[in-house]
Amino acid sequence: MTTRNESAFFGTRGKIAVHEWSDRAPRYVAIIAHGYGEHARRYDHVAEHLVRHGAAVYAPDHQGHGRSEGERALVASIEEVVTDVRTVASRAVEAHRERPLVLIGHSMGGIIATRYAQRYGSDLSALVLSGPAIGGNPGIEALLTMDPIPDFPIDPSLLSRDPAVGRAYQEDPLVWHGPFRRGTLDELFVAIQAVAAGPKLGSLPTLWMHGSQDGLAPFAETRAAIERVRGTRLESIAYEGAQHEIFNETNRAEVLEAMTSFFDRVLWK
Repeated sequence: MTTRNESAFFGTRGKIAVHEWSDRAPRYVAIIAHGYGEHARRYDHVAEHLVRHGAAVYAPDHQGHGRSEGERALVASIEEVVTDVRTVASRAVEAHRERPLVLIGHSMGGIIATRYAQRYGSDLSALVLSGPAIGGNPGIEALLTMDPIPDFPIDPSLLSRDPAVGRAYQEDPLVWHGPFRRGTLDELFVAIQAVAAGPKLGSLPTLWMHGSQDGLAPFAETRAAIERVRGTRLESIAYEGAQHEIFNETNRAEVLEAMTSFFDRVLWK
């Protein structure tokens, strides 16, 4: 039976809440980096799948998100968030010595995970990028030319073909339902440029998973960005017709199984 705990530490800008899921003695440690405006508990089902596969799972709420401190949905620095994620990872590895470490990043979390791999790739045994926003989105970037930014929150219908996902998102009090924050957008595009200018992923086993109809992290822009940073052990899966949140898509069971099958291939010979 999966157990969940919550802890906290003082990160680069205040208290960071960390959610932990575990069961028996784990075979590996998995860190989940969530996306913009959401929080780690939206990944309960992902964590539970990973625990059944043998993982100890840790997921922080990033600064300004979920139960962590900070102005809502405001990320002052992606690089600081990467540092916070590394603190979580270091503590998790300390608790589970000699277990391989994997990092899973979705959307903005995909930017965070990619920068982590570029900065601290030797920490990792595998990297999974789900709908990573590393290629940007021209429509969202155009908001930075507007003053003020229009009050257009993320459209829940862009998340998944499953309408229940959008309804749950709209009703979740820990999700940010306001407009894009200018400071966060500025920092996201700084980080996207840092990803493009940073080192390639080398021999790190990497799985890129993406919906072909992703309206928030467009597939074409992301594919070009992946090609710039790809290493020698990249695998990719494009899910035809899927939207942005592939872990919440109508074929979510297939997506989750593909991820853990990847871990089986690369973590244990």
